[in-house]
Amino acid sequence: MTDPFHFYEPRKGHGLPHDPFKAIIAPRPIGWVSSHNGEGRLNLAPYSFFNAFCAAPPIIGFASAGWKDSVANIEATGEFCWHLATRTLAEKMNTSSASVGADVDEFALAGLTPAASNVVKVPRVLEAPVSFECRLTQLIQLESADGEKLDNWLVLGEVVGVHIDKHMLDDGIYQTAAAEPILRAGGPATYYTINESVRFEMERPDNSGQ
Repeated sequence: MTDPFHFYEPRKGHGLPHDPFKAIIAPRPIGWVSSHNGEGRLNLAPYSFFNAFCAAPPIIGFASAGWKDSVANIEATGEFCWHLATRTLAEKMNTSSASVGADVDEFALAGLTPAASNVVKVPRVLEAPVSFECRLTQLIQLESADGEKLDNWLVLGEVVGVHIDKHMLDDGIYQTAAAEPILRAGGPATYYTINESVRFEMERPDNSGQ
């Protein structure tokens, strides 16, 4: 009987035209992170390995392949900001991903406005409908299953300030699809967004009797 599954061991290669791992873990929210170094030089960069990890206190994190400017800046200052990347801001977000020198200000490169934060010293992107001010909690070098240290760094930060455009609130409830957040998916240039047409409701099971 023919096996209906394509199986591979990642260390031996996937045998496909494009690595499916990033497409399977999808769609992935974008970690659009601003930081600055000890002298105040600004940096803004997107990371496709990003998510939320704790609700109380709120903790978010992103992983960087290589010791990049964002990681170095956050290690030095202990602060960063995260921004919601939306369909309207997609091209500017993409511009900020350019491989440029540490002396280049990606805010200026992408035509974005740095705005003063309320709690941390790192500026946020004024145009973003949602932004988080964060303080570093952990900076972790990732390891393989056999203990090999990887050139990949997980940055975790506690959210200490939240900015939400009031247009995203309906009777005080944040409307997830209203901003058309963009999400990274499979393929070298593939993104998705969401809208109300794909919404569905599902209540959690009632376990009160157990």
